[in-house]
Amino acid sequence: MVVGVARIGLHIADCRSLKEKRSITKSLIVRLRNKFNAAIAEIDDQDLWQKCTIAAAVIGTSTSHADSQLQSIIACISREAAVSVTSVETEIL
Repeated sequence: MVVGVARIGLHIADCRSLKEKRSITKSLIVRLRNKFNAAIAEIDDQDLWQKCTIAAAVIGTSTSHADSQLQSIIACISREAAVSVTSVETEIL
């Protein structure tokens, strides 16, 4: 069993309040959970209205499978119009 973890920093440019940020972030997290069946959560920057840090965790049978899942999640986030990816850290355990 292999565990893959990604820490993804996001910038939400058009966001004007924490309420709007939470709406965008929550919607993104729910869609990612449903599409990839992965553990996704906001882990940092909860009080900043244009910055968000989320984490994704996947379990696979091989390192290539876990890495592939994480790369797919990152690519999906990159295609989102409301957010832009500012940083990515991945780790395979």
